[in-house]
Amino acid sequence: MGAARKTLVVFDVDGTLLDSAHAIVAAMTEAYVSHGLTAPSRAAIVGVVGLSVGEAVAALSHEQPDHPLGSIGTAFKTSFSRGLAEAPHQSGLYDGAAEIIALLAAREDLLLGLATGNSRRGVERFIGQFGLEGVFATTQTADDAPSKPHPAMLHQAAVEAAVAADDVVMIGDTSFDMAMARNAGARAIGVSWGYHAPEQLLAAGAERVLSSFAELVEALGLPDPAEAA
Repeated sequence: MGAARKTLVVFDVDGTLLDSAHAIVAAMTEAYVSHGLTAPSRAAIVGVVGLSVGEAVAALSHEQPDHPLGSIGTAFKTSFSRGLAEAPHQSGLYDGAAEIIALLAAREDLLLGLATGNSRRGVERFIGQFGLEGVFATTQTADDAPSKPHPAMLHQAAVEAAVAADDVVMIGDTSFDMAMARNAGARAIGVSWGYHAPEQLLAAGAERVLSSFAELVEALGLPDPAEAA
């Protein structure tokens, strides 16, 4: 008999698991100001969270073609890393994130993964900070693939986890996450507490939008642990 079929549940990081808006906005603001430029609004910066840094800066500067995009992106990374070093706990997990990860990781019918516009270094820092070593079967970053909504991250995640594309479920807070999932032939489930509004997530292909992590087990079609006990 063959191995039992498993579902790969892939989480976005910033805005889905990690409440990092303050740190991202502060670092991007500093990056622009350090170049003598007017910083984008908080709403604009939050609106591009989820894209790789290069894509995010290009989107923020689309009306200013003379902006030094590469230099701004480098300044953002430097500022963001310095901010984390100076205040490593300024960004915390959203309510219920640690509990749902532990619950899902304990199931034999599931594998967990990450797909983020963050760097490999940032993902390793995230995993270490919250004691998540060994939890994720696959981690995809901006260093490994084109920016969301390109499907490469999820295609690579499926290969690494040895599952079919239609056995992948993407959990994210932005339209980029939802579009990436749809482009990859995966399921897309949005969360309402992140950086894009629920209507944006639904328009981008989310099958539903969660208001708390407590709804995720049911959304995945898994038995309720309380009923199984």
